[in-house]
Amino acid sequence: MDSIDTLIIGAGALGLACAARLASAQQSCLIVEAEALIGSHTSSRNSEVIHAGLYYAPGSLKAELCLEGRERLYAWCAQHQVAHRRIGKLLVAVSAAERGKLEALATNAQACGVHDLQAIEQSLLAELEPAVRGVAALLSPSTGIIDSHAYLQSLLAAAENQGAQLVLQTRVDQLEPGPDGWLVTGRSAGEAFQLKAQRVINAGGLFAQQLAQRTAGLPAAQIPALHLCRGRYFGYSGRAPFQHLIYPLPEANTAGLGIHATLDLGGQLRFGPDAEYLQQIDYRVDEQLREPFAKAIRRYFPQLDSTRLVPGYCGIRPKLAGPGEPAADFLIQTASDHGLPGLINLFGIESPGLTASLAIAERVALAACRT
Repeated sequence: MDSIDTLIIGAGALGLACAARLASAQQSCLIVEAEALIGSHTSSRNSEVIHAGLYYAPGSLKAELCLEGRERLYAWCAQHQVAHRRIGKLLVAVSAAERGKLEALATNAQACGVHDLQAIEQSLLAELEPAVRGVAALLSPSTGIIDSHAYLQSLLAAAENQGAQLVLQTRVDQLEPGPDGWLVTGRSAGEAFQLKAQRVINAGGLFAQQLAQRTAGLPAAQIPALHLCRGRYFGYSGRAPFQHLIYPLPEANTAGLGIHATLDLGGQLRFGPDAEYLQQIDYRVDEQLREPFAKAIRRYFPQLDSTRLVPGYCGIRPKLAGPGEPAADFLIQTASDHGLPGLINLFGIESPGLTASLAIAERVALAACRT
């Protein structure tokens, strides 16, 4: 039976970042992915934004790892020639009643360690973004955009250059702890396989809980509930009217940050995501969403031509908080949590997971070294 040092389950940004960090000539590393392509789910279906770290609870893993990950990610992109740009983001108060929310957000960002926000009054906002309606804004110069697909490829290349191997169309059906590591059973391209691994990293994203349920000896109480939350995007045909990313202030009692405006590296404008809880994965974007999207966008972009809105793509967040519940933090679960040496489960890695991926991988590596 084949025996390896590290098995990483899931070839999204998180799994690939862990592989790039852990693979070495001295440590064999295998990445398995159930789909035919890397990053087939959450990692390739998002806003492609490098987040500054403004919204999260001070002291939370999301806040800490977003800031650390942001700097690691910019450095990685520069070193590995991954296309990116510090485009900056404007958080806009569309009415005087929202000024208090803007100030609260600035205070929260400061508490999280973000110290470069700039207060923008209406006159300067009009100069920076004439098409935007608002009475005040915050400029986040550390926010950027990235080619997420190129980033995934760069992580894979780095991991493979250090000896890691990737096997696609491979599903792990069972994990069993043993005296000398983990017995792993599954199917690869339709063929049954077994192998032994000293350590296992569950970076399954939307499917992490399913794998946890197939892990022998893992207490059910240690498997958090998964809440699928869909975010849909519309493209905007023609020339983009903005130079920055434009974010309205988060609306009360919603699961996301509101329908904001983002640009890709080619200058194409898109709006989204919305937030809708689902019972099962569904990536459809309904044409009938155009008018609800248009209504939300016109709050800060009154000249919107809704006929230029084109159904785009959709992503699904693996949330640990359900509808109406407070936002949940990342969960990096190790042997000290569940009592199973050599197993690291990564649950609830939603936004800012892409930004934080290299920082999360560093935490995983530290935990793996203790096993």
